[in-house]
Amino acid sequence: MSFLSKQFLDVIDWTEPEDGILSYRFPMEDREIQNGSKLTVRDSQLAVFVNEGHVADVFAPGLHALTTETLPILTYLRNWDKAFKSPFKSDVYFLSTRLQTGQKWGTANPVTLRDKEFGAVRIRAYGIYAYRIGDARAFYRNLSGSVATYRVADIEGQLRDTIVGRIADCFANSSISFLDMAGSQTRLGQEMLALLQPLFGELGLRLENFVVENISLPDELQKVLDGRIGMNMIGDLGRYTQFQVAQSIPAAAANPGGSAAGVGVGLGAGAVMAQQIMGAMNPGPSPASPAVASPAPAASAGTATFCIACGHSIPKNARFCPDCGGQQG
Repeated sequence: MSFLSKQFLDVIDWTEPEDGILSYRFPMEDREIQNGSKLTVRDSQLAVFVNEGHVADVFAPGLHALTTETLPILTYLRNWDKAFKSPFKSDVYFLSTRLQTGQKWGTANPVTLRDKEFGAVRIRAYGIYAYRIGDARAFYRNLSGSVATYRVADIEGQLRDTIVGRIADCFANSSISFLDMAGSQTRLGQEMLALLQPLFGELGLRLENFVVENISLPDELQKVLDGRIGMNMIGDLGRYTQFQVAQSIPAAAANPGGSAAGVGVGLGAGAVMAQQIMGAMNPGPSPASPAVASPAPAASAGTATFCIACGHSIPKNARFCPDCGGQQG
């Protein structure tokens, strides 16, 4: 009766019901493979026969007849007789060899690198990669084992940590400064690909491509870099100071909060201070630098006032400056 209750398999195949499955164990409970059964392995699949925990044989895509002649390895592992017993009592695992695309990686915490321009810097990076099963035996032994269904999510954390653990070595050995990394992301991706392929191979996987999408600094370091970029855009700090002083003179002269004499004295002091700053930062005269006129001696508030444009002393009720011609008020 136990014999009659068994089901003898004539056709063995598997269609993937969803994405993300790497390995699937064909259900064999109360079923045995009879001699002459057909094994269908579709494109992007491999079939692995496992006998008593050992990989007996691996089948590539195609239609295979399971006989003692076509399976000498299995026949050697499992002898059979004619007492209505199946010669094949092995487990069958189907592996998906499709390219697993869009796998994401990224640094959860900044990675510290030595940079030739900034010294030590901390960077963040992220991107995508793609892989497939390359060695069925190594994949079964090192990853899937006897698990009924092994998915992409089961290995995702291990692969991501492996990638992040090699980023510092790759970026440091590339001798590319941080400021040049943005323009060298393709090169860095190729270097990471070559560095990681042996590590993936140990797991039975083949890393097909690796992309570095972005490299950035933590927020606090990005602010420092932005400040440095701003200073480089300004260029000559001495000329920038002159420009700022020249811009502030009309606003200070038009200040209604004080007397004209007080404003003139303030302008004169500001001009002298500006000259001192420019002299300290740019000792040599620059032909392109705008000249700042020396302030005229301050007159008493009752007899004179000062030009709001050039700061020179003018008659109290004058509507135009006799020196620069600027209109007053």
